[in-house]
Amino acid sequence: MKLLLILGALNGALAVLLGAFGAHGLKARVDAPMLEIWGTASQYHFYHALALLLTGLLAKQFGASGLVTAGWILFAGMLVFSGSLYVLVLSGQKWLGAVTPLGGLALIIGWLWLTWSLVKAL
Repeated sequence: MKLLLILGALNGALAVLLGAFGAHGLKARVDAPMLEIWGTASQYHFYHALALLLTGLLAKQFGASGLVTAGWILFAGMLVFSGSLYVLVLSGQKWLGAVTPLGGLALIIGWLWLTWSLVKAL
């Protein structure tokens, strides 16, 4: 629980930092479609940093282990989804786009796991 809260807070800061880097540092280095990809990565990164905080708080409140599991699945999905997009933009390796949906799938599973855990806990 505590680790999910810390990871959520750190990833919130990291998402803002990487979003600002994309908006200012990459503008002259990559084309508009790549900047849009970077924007998507930082947007989802930030949303899921908040989701980690929420999940950690819910786990602390209800003590349900399923909530902690949901948090870890969301964290893994965030790393794979946003991470693959960040690396794609920085490296130009288009094949990384094939990895991104796996992260998206993990995010969906994490949200569904969170839903199920809340249904059981409430």
